[in-house]
Amino acid sequence: MGILALVLICGLGFLIAYHTYGKFLGSKIFQLQSTCLTPAHQQRDGVDYVPTRKGIVFGHHFTSIAGTGPIVGPAIGVIWGWVPAVLWVFFGSILMGAVHDFGCLVVSLRSRGRSISDVAGRLINGRVRLLFFVVIFLTVLIIIAVFGVVIAAVFDRFPSAVLPVWLQIPIAVALGWAIYRRGFGTLPATVVAVSAMYLTIALGTGVPVKIPALDGLPPTGIWVILLLIYAWIASTLPVQVLLQPRDYINAWQLFVAMGLLVVGVIAASSMGSLTFAAPATNAATPEGTPYWWPSLFVIIACGAISGFHSLVASGTSPKQIDRETDALFIGYGGMLLEGFLALLVIVCVAAGVGLGVAGSSGVLHGSEAWSHFYSVWIGDRGLSDKVAPVVEGAANLMASAGIPRAFGLTLMGVFIASFAGTTLDTAVRLQRYVIGELAEGFGLRRAAGRYTATTIAVLSAAALAFASGADGSGAMRLWPLFGTANQLLAALALLVVTMYLRRWADARYLLTALPCLVMLVVTNWAMIDSLQSFYSTGNTLLLGVSGCITLVALWMTVETALVFRRSFSRRAVGGEQPILTILP
Repeated sequence: MGILALVLICGLGFLIAYHTYGKFLGSKIFQLQSTCLTPAHQQRDGVDYVPTRKGIVFGHHFTSIAGTGPIVGPAIGVIWGWVPAVLWVFFGSILMGAVHDFGCLVVSLRSRGRSISDVAGRLINGRVRLLFFVVIFLTVLIIIAVFGVVIAAVFDRFPSAVLPVWLQIPIAVALGWAIYRRGFGTLPATVVAVSAMYLTIALGTGVPVKIPALDGLPPTGIWVILLLIYAWIASTLPVQVLLQPRDYINAWQLFVAMGLLVVGVIAASSMGSLTFAAPATNAATPEGTPYWWPSLFVIIACGAISGFHSLVASGTSPKQIDRETDALFIGYGGMLLEGFLALLVIVCVAAGVGLGVAGSSGVLHGSEAWSHFYSVWIGDRGLSDKVAPVVEGAANLMASAGIPRAFGLTLMGVFIASFAGTTLDTAVRLQRYVIGELAEGFGLRRAAGRYTATTIAVLSAAALAFASGADGSGAMRLWPLFGTANQLLAALALLVVTMYLRRWADARYLLTALPCLVMLVVTNWAMIDSLQSFYSTGNTLLLGVSGCITLVALWMTVETALVFRRSFSRRAVGGEQPILTILP
């Protein structure tokens, strides 16, 4: 199949899925109603609960769930061949990931914007709620600590991205001020803000920034500290001041970048130079590469289904949605767009790199260029090595469309760092919600305050980041757990949505129960593989933490299954709660 045909068919498939299966879920399964009062109106406080235009919430939601996940995951997963990677991204995002995100968003909307873990306590029991909180806290803690060093690594590899990323902050604040305070139209304000953002990218190309070590603190450590300070500030400000406008303009950055990649695919295809450099399927993987099952479904997460999305869908996004019917576009549509982004990343690393990369013996093309990156197990490499084929492939495609390669490299560096940054400040805000809900459950109202909970979130992440030294990479010791923990979180979130749908007397719950079952099998299989690996290598830290997570997940699954079974008995007696009733 031609690459251009693949991109067009998958893009059309995502559109058809949204207008058929997505709308079926919205109207028939969840029965969205525009007259239902959303949490943004019920609990409007001007800080977290703020009714917002659908397009702006979409930008926030999409950039928060995307991060580096749909970039790094497919860049690694293509090592088993581009065909299995494309199939998992396409069908996984339509039938599993988008259902997961949309379901979590609706459940939270109808539960006063509470987190998926808090909803679990209301639908199942208090023990499951507490266990869910433990899994979420650990997952978000790792994300915050790791993404700080991830962005630091991007700044180190792409110094031309430093100025554009930091200059996005005043641009975003000015955009929020113009729309909310001065009443400027969204379209002209967006055009000005996005144009200014691209001017900073041109500026960064000519003014790269490298910071030196300071009193024994390496550059990465300095960046981690600065980023955590920024995240504290961004996560305590009202959403319309910085979070919303920054995510919104980053979403436009993504739209432009994706458009340029599609134009690059068209241009390279018209010249006959674009072919797959990667094999369709690859059984001859390098030494150290794990078996494709279940690794593929854990490594390619955000492009197909990711547990972190459930935190955004039941965290920041439901607190900003103006009308309940907006949830379809934001939840289901946002995941499909991320699937298309993952598809373009696969094209970059499976075909774009074949247009030419610099090797030790000169410029490499075709399969030799692909092997330059994938002759070893790239999963064990650092972030720079993982994103290198994406950046090189994207720059090649853009160059085919006439965009200077230097500008393309800077654009992709800014793109990756910006998305990691939006995930970082959203994750800190989410952790604040988690800590606040936990504190309220234990009657510790002072700890639930905005500033106290945010401080706990940031300091705990800083402690983990600097646990192994001044470079801020301490959380990387736990990073091998993230993939399985993240996908386990997706399975558990689907469990909660399934319990919500069981309040109907029909079999609609199967639409989430079946993906949930698949994810439980995949993630538990991956957990067992990880436990065996940690045991054989004598890694007691990862063995202990992974073992605890596995036991907690098993406990939650058993408790949920028992409640699920009892629900059938109660339904036989009668007394069904109306589905649109807000959970108590």
